Amino acid sequence: MTAPAPSPAPSPLPPPGRSAQRRARWGRLAVGVSVLVLAAGGAGHALVARLDTAIGRVDPFEGLNDRPRSSGGLNFLLAGTDGREKLTEQERKRYHLGGAPCHCTDTIMLVHLSADRKRASVVSIPRDSYVQLPAHTDRATGERLPARPGKINAAYARGGPQLTVRTVEHMTGIHIDHYLEVDFTSFMRTVDVLGGVDICSVRPMKDSYTGLDLPAGASRLNGGQALQYVRSRHIDGAADLGRMQRQQRFLAALVDRVTSGGVLLNPVKFQKAASTLLGSVRADRGFGTDELLDLGRAMRDFGPASSEFTSVPIENAGFVVPGLGSTVKWDSGKAGRIFRALRADRSLAVHRPERERVALVDVAPGRVRVQVDNGTDRAGLARRVSGALRATGFLTTSVPGDAAVPARGTVVTYDPDWDRSARTVAAALPGADLRPVYGHGPVIRVTVGEDFRKVRSVQADGLAQHGTGAGSPGGTAVTGDQVICSRRTAVASRPG
Repeated sequence: MTAPAPSPAPSPLPPPGRSAQRRARWGRLAVGVSVLVLAAGGAGHALVARLDTAIGRVDPFEGLNDRPRSSGGLNFLLAGTDGREKLTEQERKRYHLGGAPCHCTDTIMLVHLSADRKRASVVSIPRDSYVQLPAHTDRATGERLPARPGKINAAYARGGPQLTVRTVEHMTGIHIDHYLEVDFTSFMRTVDVLGGVDICSVRPMKDSYTGLDLPAGASRLNGGQALQYVRSRHIDGAADLGRMQRQQRFLAALVDRVTSGGVLLNPVKFQKAASTLLGSVRADRGFGTDELLDLGRAMRDFGPASSEFTSVPIENAGFVVPGLGSTVKWDSGKAGRIFRALRADRSLAVHRPERERVALVDVAPGRVRVQVDNGTDRAGLARRVSGALRATGFLTTSVPGDAAVPARGTVVTYDPDWDRSARTVAAALPGADLRPVYGHGPVIRVTVGEDFRKVRSVQADGLAQHGTGAGSPGGTAVTGDQVICSRRTAVASRPG
């Protein structure tokens, strides 16, 4: 199949009237779950059976013994490799994919589907994780090697899918039921067939290594641009940990795209997307037609709110090991709690009382000073708003006041030198107008108007935010609907 021509630059999102039906995100590995699993529920047995024959097969469980005991739910190991053989020379150049692939795992995710098929828990595993590689036969030399320390992404290069599965099972104590492997080509082609994926960022994102160049705000990415987004490691100091966070956000966005974009209900769209993906995917022999149909039927109502994301908690992101260099050392205690929860089929995320979406902001609320004034005749409103902002993390003044004149709409007044802080406040007050005043000083002033409805939770967009556990001490998790991009968030966060 010929892939759609890649667009040279990110496209703006559709007009606001269509945005409710045009949502977004995931990453390379998510394609395997969202299209193969979710879309199967909308297809007939004959169609899925035909697609099943296109899957490349591998036996990742050959010779495995002394494995962890199976527990509740279903566990997938998703491996993203750096295969690029089917890309054109022009595509390799455009998306900075030159050089020979290392034939190793670029990304590893452990996905747990709950026994009732109503929840998917995704745990990202840092590719430089310090692990004990079990005894194995080197795939290149045929030499039998004893157990030895190494980085987890070397397991694939040395022993293929079998050693990768054995290493993950050994480190996590979780029985892997199915293995899916996706390369660069299938990721790019599938995103293009789906019509792209929407991503938003509170600041411009640029990475000379991958060629990523996104403006602040919302953009629609084609397959090549999406690959740049999930591969980038040099956007900030977060390196691979920040990249895992972006992959999780993209994963949630693509689930949203598939479940809300008509793919499941349109046989033509489904067949085109699934056929494109399956041209490059490899899976274990036990993952076939019946499994696709069963999972698809059980997960027809699956969406971003049904997914939760975290990363293996880390004790030391620069753990130096002789002969290996810098590695990532897990926090064994906190990681153990995550893996025990998966084995017990328990949720990882802390669910909010209301399923509201957290707004991404550039400046953490704990760094923003706010004065609240009441521009209405509703007694005590400024005090209540000030308390709600303080509960969200803002540094509010101790004495809310009354505005000099009535206000129909809520206004955020600020000095242009503190515009990023002002946008953080505006994101917490949906519908508020930003009003720059030179010489206003560092305190942001909020005049609450008649249109005020609520204070929304905000969190800084960066490493270890949203509780994704990407380097965070607690290794907590969030649901997909808390991290996918919304137009309101993008507008509130866009520089102006």
